[in-house]
Amino acid sequence: MKNITKIIFASGSGTSRAPMAAAIFKEMEKSGSIMCEARGLIVQFPEPLNQKAEAILISNGIELKDYSSKQLEDSDFADNTLVITMEEVQRQKILNEFDSATEENTRLLNELVGDELEVMDPYGSSVQTYGLCFEVLKASIEKLIRVLSA
Repeated sequence: MKNITKIIFASGSGTSRAPMAAAIFKEMEKSGSIMCEARGLIVQFPEPLNQKAEAILISNGIELKDYSSKQLEDSDFADNTLVITMEEVQRQKILNEFDSATEENTRLLNELVGDELEVMDPYGSSVQTYGLCFEVLKASIEKLIRVLSA
């Protein structure tokens, strides 16, 4: 997976899993050689980070200042950009709706890193569930960084 210069985590409204994943990635990927952003698949207007996701990030020493959700667009698919989804249904939606999306540049996080389960959506659940989602994302992103440097 060499030559990736940008990763876009994409999910749902772009207010919890994708920004949490992007924030974790930025915190862990110390070289700074890979840009990382978050996008939503259904963003009708910009929204701030989900309050529970924000609380979990802060409790883990990660602050995401001035975050606002942005819609994934065809122009996001540039050379050396990898779009990563949390669920297969999201990946299929992207492949069906974006001309520039391919099997190679649009991947499912758990398959990419060899995890068995998709990253569950914590929306509407307790803060503890958001915490569990954070831990799953953190473990998967540690593996992702190894995959990208292999």
